[in-house]
Amino acid sequence: MLLVGSLVVLCGLLAQSTAQLAGLPLSQNQGLPLAVTPELPSNPTNHLAGSFTNELSRGLLSGGLLGILENIPLLDAVKSVGGNSNGLVGGLLGKLTSSLPLLNSILDIKITDPQLLELGLVQSPDGHRLYVTIPLGLRLKVNTPVVGSLLGLAVKLNITAEVLAVKNNQGKIHLVLGDCTHSPGSLQITLLNGVTPVQNVLDNLTGILTKVLPDLVQGKVCPLVNEILSNLDVTLVHDIAELLIHGLEFVVKI
Repeated sequence: MLLVGSLVVLCGLLAQSTAQLAGLPLSQNQGLPLAVTPELPSNPTNHLAGSFTNELSRGLLSGGLLGILENIPLLDAVKSVGGNSNGLVGGLLGKLTSSLPLLNSILDIKITDPQLLELGLVQSPDGHRLYVTIPLGLRLKVNTPVVGSLLGLAVKLNITAEVLAVKNNQGKIHLVLGDCTHSPGSLQITLLNGVTPVQNVLDNLTGILTKVLPDLVQGKVCPLVNEILSNLDVTLVHDIAELLIHGLEFVVKI
């Protein structure tokens, strides 16, 4: 009987202690372990810029950009501009032909070894537009007896394409091409080989190409970019367009 009474007292004390502890706040090292919040995935937008430029590069190459550039009728363009006596270009060429018949003596100009270099991408400050820099490398072979040999020229030129996101009447969003032009001052022409001509001959030839070549290249690159944008992966387009519409930054500034 004594044993039973002791057990009753002990159980009562335990119950009282448990009730008192229940009313106390838990310290940092007491109580059940807290549920651990699962680690969130990395920002899903951090790969979009690279995926976009990669797709554009592949599209330009698979669309035959290099072959298109190689087949630009540069000589015909130079000759046709030379026949125009109006404006600044006409004045430049008129002065040139009166002092030295360079245009009439050019037998051929060929574009060789066209290259598409690594694309650049920046986002506008408001976050609603992308600017894609398309850097191109070319070599020109100029055949003219005036300088006594075949000239080799290296050319670098950047085309800049503006990309915007729009939503049509059905609510479908897609990417479209805005302004597309050659970057001012990006054209570089250097002499690679051949007998160095009289400096004014090289300067005049460079002046002619500066007036003609960028517009010709731009006229080939921009329509191709527009075509690529309309055929990009639907998921990629949707993800980028949504961010642009809301002005959210996803292009990392370096």
